[in-house]
Amino acid sequence: MKRVKRRYLLLQVYTDATLSQREVLDAVWASITKLYGEHGASLAGLSLVSFDEGKKTAVVRVALNALQPVRASIALIARIAGKEAAVHVIAVSGTLKSLRDRE
Repeated sequence: MKRVKRRYLLLQVYTDATLSQREVLDAVWASITKLYGEHGASLAGLSLVSFDEGKKTAVVRVALNALQPVRASIALIARIAGKEAAVHVIAVSGTLKSLRDRE
């Protein structure tokens, strides 16, 4: 069986409201599901690795073959938990160590 290759995305959330990690993850999942449906969302293998409420940054793990669809979905996020927000991908990396060096 072939091993699933993963990538880590460093996300910056721009909003004036305070958000929880659950709200951010739900917004990303909702955006992927809205754009690609349940099947597309299941292929993403998305999981939240960490979220810093102070800096409003998140690290998300995603399957390599779903990287571009996930990036497109993240770009479409305009509201998180009913509050205006924008999410940008700051960096993409193959390892957490090199992504942490970029923070």
